[in-house]
Amino acid sequence: MPRPSPPDTEAAFAEELSVVRPGLSAPYAEALPGARAAVLTRLWRALACEPLPWIARRDTDGEGLTLRLTDGRRLRGPLPDPYSTAAYVSEVRLGERVYDRPDVLVDALGVPHGGAFSAELADSVASLALSRADRRPDEAPGPSEASWAWEQRIVDGHPYHPNCRARPGFSVAEQLAYGPEHRTSVRLGLAAVDDALVTGEWPKWLRDGERTLIPVHPWQVAHVLDAPVQEGFAGRPLMSLRTLAVPDGPHVKTALSARLTSSVRDISVYSVRTADTVSAFMEEMAARLDAPLHITRTLGAATAGSPDLAAVVRESPDEYAGDGERCVPVAALPLTGLPGKPSWLAEFTRLVLTVGLRLLELGVALEAHGQNLLVVLDRAGSPVRLVYRDLADIRVSPVRLGRHGVPVPPLSGRIVTDDVTALRRKLFGSLVGGALGATAGSTTALREALEGVAADLPRTADLAALLGEPLPVKALTLMRLSPETPGDLWTRLPNPLSGPGAS
Repeated sequence: MPRPSPPDTEAAFAEELSVVRPGLSAPYAEALPGARAAVLTRLWRALACEPLPWIARRDTDGEGLTLRLTDGRRLRGPLPDPYSTAAYVSEVRLGERVYDRPDVLVDALGVPHGGAFSAELADSVASLALSRADRRPDEAPGPSEASWAWEQRIVDGHPYHPNCRARPGFSVAEQLAYGPEHRTSVRLGLAAVDDALVTGEWPKWLRDGERTLIPVHPWQVAHVLDAPVQEGFAGRPLMSLRTLAVPDGPHVKTALSARLTSSVRDISVYSVRTADTVSAFMEEMAARLDAPLHITRTLGAATAGSPDLAAVVRESPDEYAGDGERCVPVAALPLTGLPGKPSWLAEFTRLVLTVGLRLLELGVALEAHGQNLLVVLDRAGSPVRLVYRDLADIRVSPVRLGRHGVPVPPLSGRIVTDDVTALRRKLFGSLVGGALGATAGSTTALREALEGVAADLPRTADLAALLGEPLPVKALTLMRLSPETPGDLWTRLPNPLSGPGAS
């Protein structure tokens, strides 16, 4: 039985926009075709590369890719480049019908759990069009501006996730008020908690006598929390939306019980409980590494015993940029124009892989994607050191630490593993499949960068796997279509050194 027609999210956005910001109505309409292509390209990458159970076979003929579905239908589109960040898929053909809207395509596929995913795709398209409608191409951060200014220039969100801009539960007015790409300032509330769990040194300016003041995002106040909050302080939202840069101060990560891309962005009690230990351990590891890597220290973490009411305060990455230097999130590097220079891309690739592989050999796998990883550029634009933030999803191997005489920190739970596959997935999937792939922007550019630096990298067993095996990356669409399966699911992309195309 065919599904009922979904509500038209694009039209709903247009209707609300005509009321709250009518000046953006025309730019929004003009941005919709490009936003559809951008999300459809990400979706096609997933269909071409992920182990989706309703795809029986993939056939290439030199001109395109045909997916043979288990029900006998055929879906055809262009040959995929799994590392491309260009929107090169404007339409695909299912049977005899052409589709240019990713949400309508998923509805037509009729796959399990497709209804919820289709709604998210529609929201991603409309939100992306809204973000693009409000951008100012001629406005760019100056050479000495703070890293948050770079983050607020990132318009398109996750480079490979079809839900790159999905913000279900956010109205148009709320997106304009809270989205970093709209160059806004957001005023947080403060919830006074009597018996909060606190680790680290909670700032004095976030205390009221014996009570702990936990910063709360205004969306959380409006949609989730029942507790009253008092007026707090303003901050600049970063690309994660729920983390804000306090003027001339630290970064504050808030709980946000909304699904953005794949995950609900709350803060677990486990993360708060381990925050200080993990931060101290990683500071020691960075010092032991004797490499150009800095860790933004977690200053304090607090929770009221619920993932819906918690916060983390950490150093600003700008602390590690000297005079004349700038600290840029890796996700923003394409905005600088530097990755277009092959020599620069090779230099950057050498830096990040050397640091990542040496740390992995010691026993720590970073989740070094374009949001967590920042690079400090000198006056000439050369990458001179790395800054890593948000330690909640690293992995630590006690066996590898012991092998190098490093004391094992008192940690437990998901952060601890000696599984070689899990460790390599964490680093390679985020750093090569995410940060480097998106910075290079294509299989060809990524291959050339890797070929140019392979001989200079630390000779470890991990390097041999990186250079010689298919690349593990998260199966982002499979995860969204598998709500009954907790945790990460994975796929393998063709190794960039073995040529373009999907396996």
